[in-house]
Amino acid sequence: MNIPLLAGTVSTVLFAASMLPMLLKAVRTKDVASYSLGNIALTNIANAVHSFYVFDLPAGPVWLLHAFYVVASALMLAWCLRYRKTPEARPSEVH
Repeated sequence: MNIPLLAGTVSTVLFAASMLPMLLKAVRTKDVASYSLGNIALTNIANAVHSFYVFDLPAGPVWLLHAFYVVASALMLAWCLRYRKTPEARPSEVH
């Protein structure tokens, strides 16, 4: 294995490992209030556009990393839409 391929493989594992705690916490607690829906939606759009570039490259670690990002950001978007709490009316606003 050459050095660039080894570096790509190691960085892919490290980047994926760095995102796992966020994903696990979100799925375990269903608390997504601290995540920006706009940022997660924009991330999904960027991943879709970036896919045209990544999947034109030769198969390698970057494909795995990008696929992981696509799945992780899609999950976070789905969870944000599903678990986000709607603002509740204050008692003084109820008629």
